[in-house]
This record gives sequence, C-alpha cells and structure tokens, in this order.
Amino acid sequence: MNRIAVFADVQNIYYTTRQAYGRQFDYRQCWQRISKQGEIVAAYAYATQRDDDKQLKFQSALKHIGFTVKLKPYITRSDGSAKGDWDVGIAIDVMAAAPDVDTIVLLSGDGDFDLLLDKVRTDYGVTAEVYGVPALTANSLIRAASVYHPVEQDLLQ
Repeated sequence: MNRIAVFADVQNIYYTTRQAYGRQFDYRQCWQRISKQGEIVAAYAYATQRDDDKQLKFQSALKHIGFTVKLKPYITRSDGSAKGDWDVGIAIDVMAAAPDVDTIVLLSGDGDFDLLLDKVRTDYGVTAEVYGVPALTANSLIRAASVYHPVEQDLLQ
C-alpha cells in the first residue's frame, strides 16, 4: 500500500484560493482524493495562531479531517497580510517523513519548496505531488513535482 504524508501550507492555500477564486479550499474533498491513492500515514496543517472563533473552528475542522495542526504566532505585516513563517518547519517535517513514505503531498504554490521536492525525490525516491492554484503556483515548484494537481473549482467550497 502506498504510504502518503500530506503537508498543507494553510496560509498559502488560503490566500491563493481567495485571490484566484474568492472561495475557500475544501480540505475534506482534497483529503478524500488523496486517500484514494493509499494510506495517509501523516498529515500536517501549518497555520498561524489567532484565537478568534472562526480560526478555532477551522483548526478543529482540520483536526477532525485527520490533520495534526501546527501553529505559529500570527504576524501582521505593514501591508495587512499575515505571515506564519512555516517554510523551514515544513521542510524539516518533509525531510523527516521522506524515508518512511512513498509519496509526499504538498499543498502550496510556494516556489521556495522546489529544492525540497527535488531533494526528497532524488535522495529518497519518493513521489512528490503538489496541489496549488494554477495562476499562483511557481513554475519551479510545478517542475519539481512528480505530479502537479491544479486547485480548481472541484477543490473549493
């Protein structure tokens, strides 16, 4: 059975689906799609910590789906956007999981992860799949992925 680890860059997915479609990403639908490919043995959602009711409900929903939610303090930039600075944390967790899985699934369009995917594909022979919004996913990340899944209407709420 294909062993799968999923890593969700929540901030990236939130902002790219909102910018491109004005809608929310459907984590449950994505989970169901991925789970048809094998057994999800690890799943992490990386988010910012804000203690408002909407965020707490969202985090609870992610946990109910099967994600382990990892939180960093919410930082507001001068332009009003938020940053959780999870890139290094995601990279560490992907590297730790790679020897024990067959497939790494990254939910992000962030081109900073292209070298990471190249590394785990080369060193561990894993399949590296990426889910990202087509217009807002770095071409380098798409090239680094074994399989690219465009986030379109069928993965939105």
